[in-house]
This record gives sequence, structure tokens and C-alpha cells, in this order.
Amino acid sequence: MSTYSLAEVYAARKRRDSWWTVYFVDPVACRAALVVANHTRITPNALTVTSLVLGLLAAGCFAMDELAAGAAMFYLSFMIDCVDGKIARLKGTGTPFGLWLDYVGDRVRVVFCAAGLAYGQYALTGEARWIVLGAGVAVLDLFRYVNAPQMKRVRETIKEARAQAAERATAAGLVPAPRGAGRRRSFGRRLNRYLARRRVRTHLISGIEFHAAVFVVAPLVGAAALVPVSAVAGVLLLGNEIFLVYRMWLFTRRHTVSAPQESREHVLV
Repeated sequence: MSTYSLAEVYAARKRRDSWWTVYFVDPVACRAALVVANHTRITPNALTVTSLVLGLLAAGCFAMDELAAGAAMFYLSFMIDCVDGKIARLKGTGTPFGLWLDYVGDRVRVVFCAAGLAYGQYALTGEARWIVLGAGVAVLDLFRYVNAPQMKRVRETIKEARAQAAERATAAGLVPAPRGAGRRRSFGRRLNRYLARRRVRTHLISGIEFHAAVFVVAPLVGAAALVPVSAVAGVLLLGNEIFLVYRMWLFTRRHTVSAPQESREHVLV
């Protein structure tokens, strides 16, 4: 069995990740991955299944109103979910089936935890708002993970079309227009570079932070925090998704305006 160093595990981390993962999960997950890689033969798929089982246990804890235990189980489930990716990249043992299993396992975990949280509080209080809370969390999560691959597909389709247009323009002897290298860098670009050096994505709240807020932070604070924390996290997540869709719309609009003209100025810039 090969011996890996902590530096090699660090190198197997994602190039950029959510701030919750970078600061609150990876410090634990990297050391857990080091132990798994050096002292076991556990496969990434086995870790994914373990993560799913822990997620279902978290849902059971939420259903029994054991909020702190549920939060701990959910955190452990997500941490193991981070370990499986690191092991796959470290050992080169990732598979297409593993990607599918990881994706579906995440969705199952969130839906069951949302249902468990809603059931546990509804059983105690009989208030319908908990059913609304559980349904809202599940719908927002599913929307996020249905929307993301579709946006990626749209961008890839447009980039492919632009590459083909650029090839045709090059064949016709057109020269790419200058990009204005002397433009002053915006604050947004400087911030993006700063975060990139720390492996942090620019999104304030993505699906991961949403899950952490609903299933870790709020339960640890207590039942009184479940609705307000989930509501704020949900609004922020929805706002982030709307912003991403808006950026995609601008991207597609620029393409659809320029593509029919096939001009030197627009096709190549």
C-alpha cells in the first residue's frame, strides 16, 4: 500500500470550493483522508455509501427532535462525502458511476433530512409551517442541482459555437481584435483573485452553505432558529441562483446578437 503525505492530500483538494468547506470541513476531511488512504483499502464508492448512511441517521435524529445529534451526523456525513472525492483524486480511483452515486446520494440525504426535520417539529407542535419548511428546503435544493448542469450545458454549447465561428474567421484571414490589456482591474476581479488564492469560490451562499445553515447551524442553535435561519439561507440561495441565471442570460444575449453578423469585431472579441 502506498504511503501518502498530508501535502499530497492537500494537492488532491478541489481547485476552488465553498467557503464552508474550505474553512470548516477540509481541515478535518484532509486528515481523515490521510488516515483512510494510508491505513485502509476503503474505496471512494464505499465512502459515498457511508456518507449516505450517516445522512439518513441524521434524518432520523431530526425526526426524533434530537437536533444537536442530527447536526453532528449531518456534518460527519458531509465530511465523509468530502473525503471520498479526495481519495478518488489522490489514488486516481474515481469512476463515472462514482460521480453518479455521489450526486444522487447528496440529493437523497438532503430530501430525507428536510423531511426528518419537518416531521420532528410537526409531531411536537402540529404546526403546518414545519411542513412548508421541509418542502421549501427540498424544492430549493432540487432546483439548485437541476439548474446548475443546465446552465453549464448552455455555456458549453455557446462556447463551442463561438470556437467554430472563430475557426471560420481565422480561415477567412480575420485578425482577433485587441482586448484592451491596459484596462484597470475592477474590484470584483481583485476580490476574485484574492479568493482564488485561498481556494474559495466567489458565491456567498451556494448549496453547500445552504445545507450547513439549515442542517448544522440552525439545529445547533435550537428549534427557535430553524425557521428564520432556513428562511434567510433560502432567500440568499435563491438570490444567488437568480444572479447566476442573469449572468447566463447576458452571456447568451451577447452571443445571439453577435453570431449572425459574423463580423471581425464581434466574433473574435
